[in-house]
Amino acid sequence: MSPGRVLVTGGAGFIGSHVCEAYLVQGWEVTALDNLDGGRAANVPRGVHLIEMDIRDEGVRRVFRDGGFDVVNHHAAQANVRDSVSRPRHDASVNVDGLLNLLESALEFGLSRFVFVSSGGALYGEAAGLPIPRTAPKRPVSPYGVSKLASEHYLDAFRRLRGLEYVALRYANVYGPRQDPHGEAGVVAIFARRILDGERLAVFGDGEQTRDFVFVKDVAAANILATNAHLPRAGGLDDVAFNVGTGERTSINALATAMIEIAGRAVGIAREPARPGDPMHNGLDCSEIRALGWSPAHSLDAGLRETWDFIAREAA
Repeated sequence: MSPGRVLVTGGAGFIGSHVCEAYLVQGWEVTALDNLDGGRAANVPRGVHLIEMDIRDEGVRRVFRDGGFDVVNHHAAQANVRDSVSRPRHDASVNVDGLLNLLESALEFGLSRFVFVSSGGALYGEAAGLPIPRTAPKRPVSPYGVSKLASEHYLDAFRRLRGLEYVALRYANVYGPRQDPHGEAGVVAIFARRILDGERLAVFGDGEQTRDFVFVKDVAAANILATNAHLPRAGGLDDVAFNVGTGERTSINALATAMIEIAGRAVGIAREPARPGDPMHNGLDCSEIRALGWSPAHSLDAGLRETWDFIAREAA
């Protein structure tokens, strides 16, 4: 697809701001839509037009009418798993109603492609085997995971009913610069912040649970590929969904050790009780998106060093 106009929802957030940068590099005219609840205006790259608005707002229709967008890249979400458990209606309001508000406007004013950010962890639940293929059973155990799965079904329905062309990206554990070190998710940023504060790193359970950590700039590159990839015209959810990860799993113990070594500060580790519902292992089979030409360009060590340097500079 030739560069045109793209709307990135959640464009002031951790991942969304990197996606905005990637589009800019490719020559796109980029607009970011963000209510700044979890994002920061300072994250938005120079050259990106920021509109401060909630995706559920009725003003979204006006944004589409005036914007003339070719592509929507939908990163805005309620992404706190614990909050989805305590406030499931709020989770559904943002993640499902918000999506439908965008889709209605997108279909009214014309769109070439809708790139949707799903979840490679919450969607599959505790998988029977690893790495998890995109065709694995979907067994979400949190309202957040349910809302992501419901969203994929809505997108598929609009594809069949109204010809919507969309791609779903199911992320592994994304980390990198601009990640919130005070949130629920983002263990790399949380570890970095605790090291800076001279606090021991909290590791839940025995620390041998494993995750697939993928660097945010590699994820941004996957979004560019998803914007341009040739898609099948028929099939189910999984035919237009791609797992995005490294295919490698790292234990939380190993991650903590690596972060301490990179920082050069011996803060130690504090053992905490295991968290109920936390899957023991998660790793994604990313063979389909690799077949399209994408592969992670950053090793875990390189990504952790860049993340640590950024957070340390921010703190200073």
